[in-house]
Amino acid sequence: MKKTALICALSAITAVSSAQAGVNLNVNIGVPVPGVRFSVPPPTLFAAPPLFIVSPRLGFYVGVDTPYDIIFNADFYYLYYGNSWHRSRYYNGPWVEVPYRRLPPDIRNHRIEQIRSYRDREYRVYRNDREHFRGRYFRPGHERREEWRDERRRDKEEWKGDHRRDKEERMEERRDGRRHDRGRD
Repeated sequence: MKKTALICALSAITAVSSAQAGVNLNVNIGVPVPGVRFSVPPPTLFAAPPLFIVSPRLGFYVGVDTPYDIIFNADFYYLYYGNSWHRSRYYNGPWVEVPYRRLPPDIRNHRIEQIRSYRDREYRVYRNDREHFRGRYFRPGHERREEWRDERRRDKEEWKGDHRRDKEERMEERRDGRRHDRGRD
């Protein structure tokens, strides 16, 4: 009743003002625009951070054991919900709808059915042999950041060790070459 009165009042004001000023004002309340769809993701997604694993056939992290299709790729989380894709910096949103053409090529190269199939296969391997699982996996949060930091530190130390050994070998080869050359003189 109040909405009807408000609409009638707006219509009357519009009619008077348009007649006097020559202005046309259209008000559409609750009328959907044809051909435009808005997909809103669910407000609360995960009570706890989901587990993500990498399927070798996909090359990116896919959420497992969740009611949603969620992917982690290139520092963004992608959620497939309501026949459309959404993107966020965090696994729990806020989500923004992303046109299909704006998805990373890694994701666009696979249909959602393929992603689900590869995800399920890899998750079976993970579930059956968790202690000896050789694939990559993580749960979002501080633990992963610390793990990445440790991994980078180990890689850097390994690189330094390799570099040091290579340098020592080159120096040893030079010394041996000089000794060999002195022996000829």
